[in-house]
Amino acid sequence: MDADAIEEHVDMIRAVGIDDNDEQEDDGFDDYDDDEDEDPVTLGFVEKPKNQWSLLRQYFPSKAGGVPAWLDPLNIPSGKTSLCDICGDPLKFLLQVYAPIEKDSTFHRMLFVFMCPSMKCLLRDQHEQWKRQPEKPSRSVKVFRCQLPRINPFYSSERPEYDGSHKPASSGAALCDWCGTWKGDKLCSSCRQVHYCSEKHQAVSWRSGHKTACKQLKISSPGSGSTSLVSQKGHSFGSSNMWPEFEIIIEDESEYNIETSEDNTLANSSILKSRVDDSMNSLMDSFQGDDDKRSWANFQERIAKAPEQVLRYYRNTNAKPIWPVSSGRPSKADIPNCCYCGGPLCCEFQILPQLLYYFGVDNEVDSLDWTTIVVYTCEASCEAGLAYKDEYAWVQLYSPPATLQ
Repeated sequence: MDADAIEEHVDMIRAVGIDDNDEQEDDGFDDYDDDEDEDPVTLGFVEKPKNQWSLLRQYFPSKAGGVPAWLDPLNIPSGKTSLCDICGDPLKFLLQVYAPIEKDSTFHRMLFVFMCPSMKCLLRDQHEQWKRQPEKPSRSVKVFRCQLPRINPFYSSERPEYDGSHKPASSGAALCDWCGTWKGDKLCSSCRQVHYCSEKHQAVSWRSGHKTACKQLKISSPGSGSTSLVSQKGHSFGSSNMWPEFEIIIEDESEYNIETSEDNTLANSSILKSRVDDSMNSLMDSFQGDDDKRSWANFQERIAKAPEQVLRYYRNTNAKPIWPVSSGRPSKADIPNCCYCGGPLCCEFQILPQLLYYFGVDNEVDSLDWTTIVVYTCEASCEAGLAYKDEYAWVQLYSPPATLQ
């Protein structure tokens, strides 16, 4: 993405909307968006980056797959925060969205989404989600918000040159040598030079080649107990642990007409039908009422404008998420308040299942799948002490769990 595109990216997100205080009709549900007069939303599309350096953290990228470009590179979430609460495995990086707000403390602001790749865990996650605000929910999908003022220890206060030469103001923490995602606060007990985020990733790395490399590292650097900070650039992490990496490009929904062009025909058939239509149409006969059918028809109509979209950004607009299944959408009482300031959460963006198509996830019975993931964040984007603050994701599957508690 060139400098003009980056600037447009930031300006569009900062200006995408109306006053937060505008009153909206409250019917108790987070309704599907079926009002053509509502504000157009910002759409996200994925494409392979033209320049790999554009996805480094100093360029504040919006991206999907690969490894996260941590905004605060030192105070990365660790411990149980980085694990699936159900199976205990480290979570996998899904995507991040650069979403600054016109406020001193949020000059830079990034939302990160992680999830366990196990559909079994996601199904169990749903039972926790449908419990009305449990004290300590067990989740397989987690969202973190990080924000920095313009003057901070990690980046220059001046706008970077988008030519690949820009460097961050400081280094980041050592990352796990296997996943490249989480803080590598564990060292290989033999060579003392390779970092890991968990015992599981250390064991997988050992079986995948570190057993041999470890001996060579001990010979080349005997007695070295290096805990130096490392860079992602030029390092090859365990690629099998990541989804393919893409840059997220944004466009305004108003630029798309309802009728798809001939160029969109193939995308519409290969993406929507393979990831959404085939699964949803098979459930049409089991829908209990007109609400589900209406919700699905509305979802199809809106997505058909730009079938390759993977993300819809809503913050500070009148628009609401489009729910593929009406029976799986939350009421307002299902969305908790901010766990730090106690204030309300607002809908920030929505992730569509088309992303799984780009990640190459098979459309099998036990494969990871969802109809949508809607991310809710603190409306005030509060300034709690933690560098990475927990936010909330509502995951809608093709049908809600059979037993809701």
